[in-house]
Amino acid sequence: PDPLEVQKQKGAQKRAPVRKRAKEPIRPGTPEPVEGREHVYVQTELYLEEICDHVLEVDGECQTDEFLDRPATPLFIPAKTGKDIATQIEEGELFDFDIEVKPILEVLIGKTVEQALLEVMEEEELAQLRAHQRAFIELRNAEFAELQRLEEQDRRIREEKERRRLEHLEKLRKQKETTEKIAARAFAKRYLADLIPSVFSNLYDSGFFYDPIERDIETQFLPWLMSEVEETLQKKVLGRTMLDSLIRTVVEKRLDAFSCQPLPDQAEAPAKEPRPTDAAPQVSGETDAADQLVTEKEETDQPVAEEQPSDPISSQLEESDQAGTQDLETE
Repeated sequence: PDPLEVQKQKGAQKRAPVRKRAKEPIRPGTPEPVEGREHVYVQTELYLEEICDHVLEVDGECQTDEFLDRPATPLFIPAKTGKDIATQIEEGELFDFDIEVKPILEVLIGKTVEQALLEVMEEEELAQLRAHQRAFIELRNAEFAELQRLEEQDRRIREEKERRRLEHLEKLRKQKETTEKIAARAFAKRYLADLIPSVFSNLYDSGFFYDPIERDIETQFLPWLMSEVEETLQKKVLGRTMLDSLIRTVVEKRLDAFSCQPLPDQAEAPAKEPRPTDAAPQVSGETDAADQLVTEKEETDQPVAEEQPSDPISSQLEESDQAGTQDLETE
């Protein structure tokens, strides 16, 4: 085999994987992780495999027969087709180097110079484009800043107008509210000018406004005073009633004593000889001692000038009464 062909085949085999990798689409890389984090490998294949820190190793043995090494496979060279023909060309038979190469060199030099000029022009054009782009970017940034300034100014103007409008509306509302309050106050004062005195007079007549001292006297002192006076009057009436009953009893007893008393000319003779009937006046005198005390009280309660008894019978009865009272006092 021709060594050039073999070298070409080897070069083609080496360049094949490079071409294959070049044809494959370039997958974008993962950006760097942020501070404090790290990337973790995650399997995305259909069939997951267990990832281990240490690869599992297993020793295996097999016994084979001893064979001779297989010889290397010879390089495949296809069979030739056609006929080999050779031509001998001597120097100067086909072309003159100086004559034939000069136009080619001129063309190559011209193309090279033209390509260099094109590249220089392209570089200058790119530099102008970059300068123009920088100017355009600066102008655009300036216009954008001016636009933002104008928008901010417009926003401030609109906010100021809205604030002024709200302040004006609030001022009008407060002015209207103040006017309504003044009108309502004037109407209320005019309406209540005659109403308040009449209401106060009605309330005063109904007893809602009163003097606390007078009310206290009327509700506390006067009822207590009336009850005390009534109680005192009841006691006096009871005393008078008892006194009247005592007077009636005394009068009845004296009336009985007067009806049983003998005449004065007949009482001198039997006075020498005591009789059992003479003890009766004494007893009656003793019983009338208590009545005399009551009569004395009545005389002190109702001081009235009484006439002295001129009748001897009455004087005798008084003496007997005094004797009875002395006996009662001694007892």
